[in-house]
Amino acid sequence: MVHLTVPVVPDNATTTSPEPARPTDAEDTSASSRAGFVVSKAVGPAVVRNRVRRRLRHLVRERLAGLPAGSTLVVRALPAAADASYARLAADLDAALVAARAPAGDAGDRPRGRLPAP
Repeated sequence: MVHLTVPVVPDNATTTSPEPARPTDAEDTSASSRAGFVVSKAVGPAVVRNRVRRRLRHLVRERLAGLPAGSTLVVRALPAAADASYARLAADLDAALVAARAPAGDAGDRPRGRLPAP
């Protein structure tokens, strides 16, 4: 399961002040995309959870540059991820990212659950 939050670009017509809401200095890293992982105890013991988290972290690292700047990605591993191959995790992550990027009105077209076995 993936949750993707993309920053809203403010409309210039609605701004009331020419000053930025926050200071914009070199230290500000809010423009970079970031990812978080939720791997509960339902996935398995600590060794299994950490293996799933490492695999997901590696997969997301490869895809993070393709997300809009400033976006936040949260990946929740389901219990089936414990036994899934690396290729299967990659396919499921790609499908979830496609679904998360789909416009809100296309909810009926989104894939539900896991993809069928190859």
